[in-house]
Amino acid sequence: MKKAFITKDKAEEIAKVIPTPFHVYDEAGMRANAEAVKKAFAWNPGFREYFAVKANPNPFILSILKEYDCGADCSSLTELQISHALDFDGAHIMFSSNDTPFEEYEYANKIGAIINLDDITHIDFCEKACGGKLPETMSCRFNPGGVFTLSNGIMDNPGDAKYGMTREQIAEAYKIMMSKGVKHFGIHAFLASNTVTNEYYGKLAGQLFELAVELHNETGADIKFINLSGGVGIAYKPDQTPNDIAVIGENVHKVFDEILVPAGMGDMSIYTEMGRFMMAPYGGVVTRAVHEKHIYKEYIGADACAANLMRPAIYGAYHHITVLGKEDAPCDHKYDVTGSLCENCDKFAIDRMLPKIEMGDLLFIHDSGAHGYSMGYNYNGRLRSAEVLLQSDGSFKKIRRAETPMDYYATFDEFDIYNKLKAEN
Repeated sequence: MKKAFITKDKAEEIAKVIPTPFHVYDEAGMRANAEAVKKAFAWNPGFREYFAVKANPNPFILSILKEYDCGADCSSLTELQISHALDFDGAHIMFSSNDTPFEEYEYANKIGAIINLDDITHIDFCEKACGGKLPETMSCRFNPGGVFTLSNGIMDNPGDAKYGMTREQIAEAYKIMMSKGVKHFGIHAFLASNTVTNEYYGKLAGQLFELAVELHNETGADIKFINLSGGVGIAYKPDQTPNDIAVIGENVHKVFDEILVPAGMGDMSIYTEMGRFMMAPYGGVVTRAVHEKHIYKEYIGADACAANLMRPAIYGAYHHITVLGKEDAPCDHKYDVTGSLCENCDKFAIDRMLPKIEMGDLLFIHDSGAHGYSMGYNYNGRLRSAEVLLQSDGSFKKIRRAETPMDYYATFDEFDIYNKLKAEN
């Protein structure tokens, strides 16, 4: 059974100051996990986790991870700007984007970020954005095509993904980039999402290490790092066995010694960008039951909706729910737990067995620390909720206020509704 990292009493204490719904993050948990990741890859002197900013772009979260020498993996101008404002230096910023606008390459180059090219056709485009000269260190994203399989079956289908270059293209890209002055290279690949198996990184690493040896021999490129990207998942469901990062680190170590060391490439740095693994279990949504409905099914209406946590609505993703204060009560009631959007998919749980829920009960929706708040949106004019950090000493801190209607109207530059409502308030 999953256990919430926040008690009913603490959630009610926060709710007196910050009304529900709100996202809450477990500082002690994220710190312990960041330390465990560092330890798992300590065998590699150049190792660095580049946290996927898209998973959770809150500057307070990024600042905590920065204390553990984490870098920032960015995919847009705003993510680059946040990272730069937090004093991540260029070596600690990886820019991995696709279909990239000119100004984003331009800015990434300006702040010295490591640019990870998604496609061979971007070389000349990027060169122009960089003022006519490519950086000395660059990376390329690899897509092997086909399907990616592990011992427990097909994990994902890279051949259908829009990302990365073919084997032939990446070799040609290296040659072109070397002719344009690039001196040091990296290889990046993302072949499967949210894998709940210790096998994934080792299998991926083996493929990329072999590719690195081949590319070095074929092109003479000085390959400095391999970026294993993300894909290491979490156990969203209580019956799943969580990944063991120590075992994962050793699996990568094993193939490193088998492939790179004999090839004379044992000084290779290993990078990761595990947004989900780094943060998902250390965040949750606290929401209050405000309505019940008894028709063909039993419904509980929460004051949160898909605008606060989108994954169940768009992916059918499972997020465990704890009724705070009723952790030991029997789960003998079947509910759909819903939000208020005018979409029937706005459900956090379908046919979920839970304790009897009374109006006013607090529900804790687990594992929203990654791709939770950051995927929020304003459909139906719903507003994004506040974010709260449950600090290591047990106190709490608001790290983002809730949106207000005035925030929603603020971009109507050519319509006077903003000023009219501002005057009313």
